[in-house]
Amino acid sequence: MNNLVQHSRPVSTGFKVDISRGERIGRVSSEWFSRPDDERYLSLGELFDAVKSRADRAHTRTVESNAVRVEASRDSVERLALIVPGQSRPIAPTHWSFGQLCGLVGAPSTYMRQLPAPLAGINLQHGLLNHRAELVKTLETDDGRIELRAVTGPDYGRIWDHELVSAVMNIAGTGTGDTIWKVPGLLDWATMTHNPFVDITKDMTTLYASDRDVFLFLVDDTHPIEAGRLPNGDPDLFFRGFYAWNSEVGSKTLGIASFYLRAVCANRNLWGTENFEEINIRHSKFAAHRFAHEAAPALTSFANSSPAPFVAGIKAARERIIARTDEDRDSFLRRRGFTKSETGKIIETVLSEEGRPPESIFDFVQGITALARDKTHQDTRLELEGKAKKLLENAV
Repeated sequence: MNNLVQHSRPVSTGFKVDISRGERIGRVSSEWFSRPDDERYLSLGELFDAVKSRADRAHTRTVESNAVRVEASRDSVERLALIVPGQSRPIAPTHWSFGQLCGLVGAPSTYMRQLPAPLAGINLQHGLLNHRAELVKTLETDDGRIELRAVTGPDYGRIWDHELVSAVMNIAGTGTGDTIWKVPGLLDWATMTHNPFVDITKDMTTLYASDRDVFLFLVDDTHPIEAGRLPNGDPDLFFRGFYAWNSEVGSKTLGIASFYLRAVCANRNLWGTENFEEINIRHSKFAAHRFAHEAAPALTSFANSSPAPFVAGIKAARERIIARTDEDRDSFLRRRGFTKSETGKIIETVLSEEGRPPESIFDFVQGITALARDKTHQDTRLELEGKAKKLLENAV
């Protein structure tokens, strides 16, 4: 594994942060909240072994959809099995693959799951026989009992979950501190101090895998980066982080998001996030090529990059004064598409948090992101965050 060059001397204790700035991102928190214990892992090595093992037991085949036979027994009203050409033994669909089969024939999967297995089998078989015949790719796993994990189109470009975990291990080792990249520490709300040094437990980990996906989140929170000063003179401290996800069975794209942030709390919300960047790769025919030549190199590039451009951008945004009067402030925001009400809220927010009205690009960016945090509608929030990001990028 590559042990990355450290950008600064590591801290030995926690450090003060100001999370009133930047964006709050809840994606990791949503993952943390929804994962049972058996989907939580304490190291990247443990996570890799789990997803690689199931891939080693898997094989794929391409068959005609109308050649699939559905079997169900009155003695087992909760189970049905599939007979697939080339496989002599019955295959048990998972919850996910059953939904994919239902989607293939246009049947509502929620309703089908409520039916006794014999009746669901009759309906599914009717759909397979009468639906336009097409080639489908199956993913089957033999673990004593053969499971159908996925049914996709023949050109589905599978990126295995272990391939993503392996790419992350190349820069992060075990993710437990043997490199600068690790499971994040914890924000102490009483002191507003982020402590990088906490034990990795099932409750604290950010390394997850289920039967249909993998998700991981790592940070370099022992090397905080100073990007300017707060109004009280304290350093404004950030650290780097990224999360990545994939589904080898088709439940989601492959993606990698990188960013700078100020803290992570106990329920794994990301606080004070800036400079968020994201790559998504659909599992299309050339997905594996794109992962090898685009996503994996981008991850390595971010992991090895210097924070200097980020610091320079924040510094330039703080120094670039664009409004000295109320008329300047109002005109600056209204020209960029903000309503009269939004303009007033942005100015009031900065006045409340900074003790003065916005003057610099950085002031306006903080006011806009604060306004975005209060929006419940995702499209509106993303639009506002996009405007803030554009302002910050144009400051340099």
